[in-house]
Amino acid sequence: MQEAEVNDCVRLTDAVAPANLLSPMSHQAPKKAKKRSAEGANSNVFSMFEQAQIQEFKEAFTIMDQNRDGFIDKNDLRDTFAALGRLNVKQEEIDEMLKEAPGPINFTVFLTMFGEKLKGADPEETILNAFKVFDPEGKGVLRKDYVTEMLTTQADRFSSEEMEQMWSAFPPDVSGNLDYKNLVHIITHGEEKDQE
Repeated sequence: MQEAEVNDCVRLTDAVAPANLLSPMSHQAPKKAKKRSAEGANSNVFSMFEQAQIQEFKEAFTIMDQNRDGFIDKNDLRDTFAALGRLNVKQEEIDEMLKEAPGPINFTVFLTMFGEKLKGADPEETILNAFKVFDPEGKGVLRKDYVTEMLTTQADRFSSEEMEQMWSAFPPDVSGNLDYKNLVHIITHGEEKDQE
C-alpha cells in the first residue's frame, strides 16, 4: 500500500476521532480559574508524539476551536459536528464528550487526551472504529457512492484524483460496496489477509 493511501485513511480517522474523544466541561469555576488549571496540564505529552503528529493535532485543534479563543467548548463541538454534517447531535452527547476532559480543553489538554486514548491503542481497531461511524448497522461494508460523497464533501476533502487512486487500489465489490474491514486489515497488516 502506498503512503498516500495510508494518509488518506488517516485523514478519515482524523475527521471523526476528535468528536469521539472529547466531553463537556463543568461550568462551576470562573473562566480565569479554568484557564489556569488547563495550563497546568502535563507538558511531557509533547515527547509522546513526533513533530509531524503534533502539527496534525494542532491543525485538528484549530479546526475545532471555532471561536478561536484557544479552548474547545460546547459551542465549538456543536459547530464542528455541523461542519461534519451532523446537525442533530444531542446536548447529552456533547456533555458526555466534554466530561472526559480534566478541565478546560486547551491544546496541551487536547494532546494529552489523545495520548491517553492512543497509548496501547490498536491501530487496526482505531481505523475500524472510524469506518464504523458510517456503518451504524455494522454490516462491514459501505456503498461506494456514500464513501465518495463523505470523503469529497466533509472535513479534509479528497480530490477526484485521490478518490480514483483509492478506488483503483481498493475497488468495490460487484454490488458497489467497499469491504472496509478488509481494507483496514490491508492498511494495518499489508496484503496478509489475501494470502491467508
